Amino acid sequence: MEIVLDEEEVAVDAIPLATEPPSIVDWKIVKEGKISFFQIIRASGSSKRYSSFIQMLRDFDREDLETLWKLVKAKHGYTRPEEGYDRVLLGDLKTMFEPNVEDLVWRNLQGNNVLIWKLFDSCGVHFVRFQSLHIFMLVEKSYPFTPAIITDMLNHKLQTDHWNEMCYQLLKLITKQLKKN
Repeated sequence: MEIVLDEEEVAVDAIPLATEPPSIVDWKIVKEGKISFFQIIRASGSSKRYSSFIQMLRDFDREDLETLWKLVKAKHGYTRPEEGYDRVLLGDLKTMFEPNVEDLVWRNLQGNNVLIWKLFDSCGVHFVRFQSLHIFMLVEKSYPFTPAIITDMLNHKLQTDHWNEMCYQLLKLITKQLKKN
């Protein structure tokens, strides 16, 4: 740190000596008997197991989610993993961060009804469960939904722990997308 004195004011020019590493440093799939878990390893050395992606979202913030996406992408690239849970995690994250209208998930939505629409505001993700599949999405992105699906989402109402600006912005984006279509 260098302090520069000036007759009129004092300026501080500081260079950080260390930066905090990402809180998630690794992940793996752990199998105990017939049950598989996502094990998330943090920089502190602690780890936690999750039986579902939804459980992770309850504990994660946005930085955790982005770090996990980078780690998963670095491990698998865009190859299809052999392991079931690896495949699910890569698919959910890819749909969330890099949606492509040509992906099978968007074509499989036709004829599906919305069962649940939920917001995880700690990480800025909303989740829609349909009859035969589910989709995790970032709050600020538009996704290739048909007007019928958007209307079904709005009719099921957004489930959230509390009303906040993120809820408002998400509903505004979804309504704008419906009007655009």
